[in-house]
Amino acid sequence: MVDALAPLVYDQLRGIAEACLRRERPEHTLQPTAVVNEVFVDLLRMRRVALNDRAHFFTFAAQLIRRILIDSARKAKTEKRGVGWQRIPLDAELAWLGGEDTAESLDLSAALNGLAEFDADKTRTVELHYFLGCTVDETAEILEVSRSTVERNLRFSLAWLGQRLRPA
Repeated sequence: MVDALAPLVYDQLRGIAEACLRRERPEHTLQPTAVVNEVFVDLLRMRRVALNDRAHFFTFAAQLIRRILIDSARKAKTEKRGVGWQRIPLDAELAWLGGEDTAESLDLSAALNGLAEFDADKTRTVELHYFLGCTVDETAEILEVSRSTVERNLRFSLAWLGQRLRPA
């Protein structure tokens, strides 16, 4: 499955990884090619993965890319134990999504997991739009919903995430 899939999606996944890494902290050492390779390694490790269509694949890929970046952030946090963290408030556009700050990435990951428990469709919308860089129209097409549904889900999700990420 992966052998047939790789040539069809490699360039697009590399572009997505590149976009995600541009939002990472400056000293980040991951390269887009390494992230995409890790996605394929993860796909190869999985014995049974049923990817029904393009939407399902790219949603799954967004989750894998997010996990790879979060794992990298956790590793960096472990290496920097004892360093003081500065909390950055969530802005309306989630410009730092993916996190310049390791602690922010971990907080965002926990908040997205909470959103997924509350409403998985809204989480998929956020992953496609912000992590994969899909436009509102592309997100609507992949999820097979209207443009207004995507916009409504994004507005709700930003408010929901903002509330959970706001400093106490």
